[in-house]
Amino acid sequence: MFAGGHVETPVGALDLAPVPASGAGPDLRHLVLGSEGRLGILTTAVVRVQRMAEADVFSAAFFPSWPSGVEALRTIAQERLPLSMLRLSNPLETETTLALADRPNLVTWADRALRILGYADGRCLLIVGATGEARRVSQARARAHAIIRRFGGLPAGTPIGSMWRKSRFRTPYLRNTLWQRGYALDTLETAVPWSVVPAAAEAILAALHTGLEILAEHVLAFLHLSHVYPDGASLYTTFLFRRSPNPDETLARWQRLKQAATRQILAHGGTLSHQHGVGLDHASYLVDEKGELGIRAVRASLASFDPLGIMNPGKLIL
Repeated sequence: MFAGGHVETPVGALDLAPVPASGAGPDLRHLVLGSEGRLGILTTAVVRVQRMAEADVFSAAFFPSWPSGVEALRTIAQERLPLSMLRLSNPLETETTLALADRPNLVTWADRALRILGYADGRCLLIVGATGEARRVSQARARAHAIIRRFGGLPAGTPIGSMWRKSRFRTPYLRNTLWQRGYALDTLETAVPWSVVPAAAEAILAALHTGLEILAEHVLAFLHLSHVYPDGASLYTTFLFRRSPNPDETLARWQRLKQAATRQILAHGGTLSHQHGVGLDHASYLVDEKGELGIRAVRASLASFDPLGIMNPGKLIL
């Protein structure tokens, strides 16, 4: 959405022309967007807008297993269908999503029907979003459903998709309720090539599930695959663990889990962050992704705009 703007830095102003594209060297707009405030302050922004969509439809489908769902999404992404969202939950997240739905009668009926059809404990829920001109939305959904069926999936219409859409901005508030009940919740995410998705997902979950075994504590962790691309996808993981009466111990538990998951992300060639940024939590690992030379290049760029290091110090680069 960001096309250009005006940045005030400690050593002067930087104007970023809102051109559609340019081959004139590195795109400084990306440098600013990835700087986490280390370069300066963006005082003016030019953004791209688009027409309000004529249709915006969310539908659901179920797969008998995680591998079949992953292959279906890979095929859909590589056909470049004009879909606005594809979100595939693993079995545990699928059951959690259904359990948290505010229409228990619908969920009970759907569960019975799915089990009769052979979609039982290993089933995975896919939410498909299609947004745009009504005719193109209809065509994209029809093609997506054909691919879903090819991989053993069962399109389930719009009721569950609409239910998910309605609750998507309410569910995050469960974090506060869980905290009051004695549990901490956090999320982490990465992006990996399609060939790595199965192994990375398994390794990340295993690292979290066993991360507090030394303390005789159980960790609940599940994930979904989202933000798909022709060459890969994002793995977005949610994990819950019991907090301690001692805040320092709770923080130590979180750090142990975060480090265990991050090590698996790096071991499988994933990015430290697909969209959450680097901040302080990931800064010490950034060299593993960028390399020593890459870190020097980033550090030199920051120093060019902020030689005294006064802009949002500590973030991105330690």
